[in-house]
Amino acid sequence: MRMILGAALLATTAVASPAFAQSAAGPFAGPRVEGIVGYDNAKIPGPNSDGVVYGGGIGYDIQSGGTVYGVEAELSDSTVDECSPNVIVAGDTLCGQIGRDIYVGARAGAVVGANTLLYAKAGYVNGRVQLDYDDGTAANTTGYETGRNLDGVRVGAGVEHAIGPNSYIKAEYRYSNYEQDIEKHQAVAGFGFRF
Repeated sequence: MRMILGAALLATTAVASPAFAQSAAGPFAGPRVEGIVGYDNAKIPGPNSDGVVYGGGIGYDIQSGGTVYGVEAELSDSTVDECSPNVIVAGDTLCGQIGRDIYVGARAGAVVGANTLLYAKAGYVNGRVQLDYDDGTAANTTGYETGRNLDGVRVGAGVEHAIGPNSYIKAEYRYSNYEQDIEKHQAVAGFGFRF
């Protein structure tokens, strides 16, 4: 995991070199930091579960005329928690939580008007899944807790609007597909700053 975050930071630093900085001009150019919050719908094998996703991200974009492309990384968490009763025996409960996500990817888009960017994104995502089983007895002798990190792919699309020389708001839809037949659909809003 540290290797992935290190690679994202290294890529951001490389893109931010002076040679690239000369071509990075416009309201959607340069390093950025943002916060996000929104709706999270997760599909664990079986039923779907809703929750709230929240987190923050960093990135670096280059604008060349009406085209914008860049790299980004994000760390987020979620309140998604799905429980199913009577899984093996009457009275037991199995709960699945899909929480922490680490995302590293790229995006590309087109400037519409002077202050609006339409973009698409894709990249690698790693999600943390926690399973808790309660056998329904007072002693819970066969109960267990286990967690696992799952690799996946995220794709998405969004709109970003510059509301000042260094600030922006955005709305984004993204779909993440993980190992073990787990999926997430998210709709988020964000607020960020460029430096």
